[in-house]
Amino acid sequence: MTDHRPHIVVVNRWRERYAEFTRYIDHAEHRVSYVTTEVGTGSVPAEAHEVVLVPATDDLERVRDEVRALAARHGAPAAIVALKEDDLLVGAALREEWDVPGPRQPSQIVFRDKYVMCRAVADAGLDVPAFAAATDTSAVLAFAADSGWPVIVKPRTGSSSAGVVRVDGPEEVGGLDLDSEPMLVQAFVQAPISHVDGVFDGRRLLAWRASRYLNTCLGFRDGNFLGSVEIDDPEVNAAVERAATAYLGALSPGRATVFHLELFIDRDADGHPVCRFLECGARVGGAEIPFLWREVHGFDLMHAAWQLQLGRPLPPVPPGAAAPHAAGEVAGWMLVPAPAERPCRITESTSMTGRADGPYAEVVLRPGEVLPDADAYYEHVGGRFRFRAATGAAAEAAVTATAEDFRVRAEPLALSTTNA
Repeated sequence: MTDHRPHIVVVNRWRERYAEFTRYIDHAEHRVSYVTTEVGTGSVPAEAHEVVLVPATDDLERVRDEVRALAARHGAPAAIVALKEDDLLVGAALREEWDVPGPRQPSQIVFRDKYVMCRAVADAGLDVPAFAAATDTSAVLAFAADSGWPVIVKPRTGSSSAGVVRVDGPEEVGGLDLDSEPMLVQAFVQAPISHVDGVFDGRRLLAWRASRYLNTCLGFRDGNFLGSVEIDDPEVNAAVERAATAYLGALSPGRATVFHLELFIDRDADGHPVCRFLECGARVGGAEIPFLWREVHGFDLMHAAWQLQLGRPLPPVPPGAAAPHAAGEVAGWMLVPAPAERPCRITESTSMTGRADGPYAEVVLRPGEVLPDADAYYEHVGGRFRFRAATGAAAEAAVTATAEDFRVRAEPLALSTTNA
């Protein structure tokens, strides 16, 4: 008998259950196939109709071949989902090929190519640091002659701060790799970086929270812990809401999207908060953000992203998730870097839950477990922790205390011994 159930294809690389796939769609009423990495099989549900493995989910040609083969076996896809930032353009290209609902490449390029992104924000008359395409060393030197040193050079379509370099003077320009992929040069901004996460309906923010980074994403790659605590200052949040609405309006006019926005927040001469654009993704924020939204704010941002990729209505937003002033708790998270070059085997780790000033949840590998060299960079780290508190100050104190007391050690493994 022919199986007439709709065929859904999911492109996935997460081991952790950042997305709860079986909650989003009935796997009995649909044939849900997964294209995933070996590490990513950890989050593929047992109810999957078929699972195919690829070395990398951002390899469009390889993933395209596998989807065509799945279609030959199970019928043309009725929908294609790819929720990880690095896979957004793969998902968009496949939707165009199969003519299924959901975001197409033009709406995603503006969120993936940082030059196109900054151009859209600047063209809308909004505040964004000076930027230019870093086509060669001459372009970087000419840009710095106008903007001053230091400058930031980074991949135009990078993620997780991979390849981001601070360049302090002309003597360092010769060491830059400007040929491997398209690069961007930006003026360096000496101001704290924050992030804003939520859902934009094409006109306004339906649900959102702004958070202060403790340390920086770039510093995390240099071995520092990375933390984040939601902002509970009403004046700052009011400024963030205005700025975020304007930025999203420039990047996604009239189109709903989940978003992870990064911006600088400083103070003007009168002490009022001032926001300045850094970059924005059309996806759910990484690290522990999906879990905090489900567990503390009662709203699943991944479900919202799933619905949009299927061309379906957004899930209803509970009142407590709509805006910071509606919530009773402040959330935060903290990551500790990998204790050795990945892949590595954990030799020592300490649990931090159960302490009066500790996290309410953690992901800490036990001695003997292997930390893989997988692409989901903020997932496979030395330790991941989630916090909730009555105030931002209390949450920050818990984060810093955990960072000081947590211990993890590991020994490197040969690449051939792991399923990276």
